[in-house]
Amino acid sequence: MKSIDKRAVEIIKILNKTYPKSRTSSHYKTSLQLLIATILAAQCTDERVNKITPSLFTKYKSSSDFARAQQKVLEEEIRSAGLYKNKAKNIIAASKKMVEEFKGKVPDTMETLITLPGVARKTANIVLSSAFKKAEGIAVDTHVKRLSVRFGLSREKNPDRIEQDLMKIVPRKYWLDLNYLLVNHGRKICMARKPVCPECAIKLLCPSPAIFYPDL
Repeated sequence: MKSIDKRAVEIIKILNKTYPKSRTSSHYKTSLQLLIATILAAQCTDERVNKITPSLFTKYKSSSDFARAQQKVLEEEIRSAGLYKNKAKNIIAASKKMVEEFKGKVPDTMETLITLPGVARKTANIVLSSAFKKAEGIAVDTHVKRLSVRFGLSREKNPDRIEQDLMKIVPRKYWLDLNYLLVNHGRKICMARKPVCPECAIKLLCPSPAIFYPDL
């Protein structure tokens, strides 16, 4: 079993100073709204989702409302998020399950959340960390996946395995914010095609700058 990685901790501390008070960019007021927004965000930007959800949350105020939604109607309402047929199906099915098994409320444990249609560990981790302030894991999206490998924190390609690697080397007290820190850094500095390594606050702790900037 791996032990706490001091370099990983130092990276997190620097990112915390660089991106203070990092939070999910999804707009929400309730755990249900965050769950729906996170389901919609699969292979879609938060910016696009935030344009869809205001009218959606005005119409559908509870899990019962979503459970009674007509599939075709909901599909059209979320069409611009992409994968709209599957997302609409999962939103309705997850809402029905919450009504039938969880008194209409969003479950607040990893074990129960991942039983909802359309909810895997990444979505569950985001809901748990942002809505319930519970650190049961680390959400691994495209940014976290890319940066974890570039920083040398994991050699895995599978998100679940990357999560397990991070959980072994990162102290639990940092789990709540790690996803949001890496997402912010991935969007502003460590982009997929051309990271801005010269401007990176952690370039001295990262093994990747030499790959993109040999003379740095």
